[in-house]
Amino acid sequence: MESTKSTQADTSARQAILDRIRTKRVDVPPLPDIDPDRVIQFDQPIDKFVEMLAMVGGQAHLVDSHADIRGMLDEIDVFNNATRIVSLAPDAVAGTIDASQIADPHDLATLDWTIARGEFMIAENGSIWVDGDTLPHRVLLFIAQYLAIVVPRSQIVSNMHQAYERIEGFGARFGVFVSGPSKTADIEQSLVLGAHGCRKLQVFIVGDM
Repeated sequence: MESTKSTQADTSARQAILDRIRTKRVDVPPLPDIDPDRVIQFDQPIDKFVEMLAMVGGQAHLVDSHADIRGMLDEIDVFNNATRIVSLAPDAVAGTIDASQIADPHDLATLDWTIARGEFMIAENGSIWVDGDTLPHRVLLFIAQYLAIVVPRSQIVSNMHQAYERIEGFGARFGVFVSGPSKTADIEQSLVLGAHGCRKLQVFIVGDM
């Protein structure tokens, strides 16, 4: 009984704090005006994207069509050995699990691969914008051991300013910039890949989408 009263008190105190934060008005200075002529631009944005993605641990593949993707994945051992695959790009790869039929995201805990669709790329940091409305469960991007993203070659911007302009007014319930595999390192500089997300990110840049 004591424990129950303590929990209720903690919940009430937390709710009181949150309510006070919501009613607190904070005056902030306006955002600066950005001069588009002074932000970084690339003559060959695809080349820069590939370079930056490699720098953060990802790998890009330029392919002509969806038909080329499956063949390239078949050359990756961890894909050949995979049994639990969710594909949101069925034109490229057929999945073995229909994520739309799964009610509890915890059932995806042992997922080997997610094949997702990206909307556009950002050259300056090698990231891809993924629209959450294409995902039956948002955890699909983070829980799979390995992640592949299929994105049209024509859909690329040079910098994050252009990226935010592009998603201005974005109305989906969820969206995220993805760049490289999950990484973490301790004070001894021991780097671990996949601690909080995928171990490896493969990006397929397709010409005919």
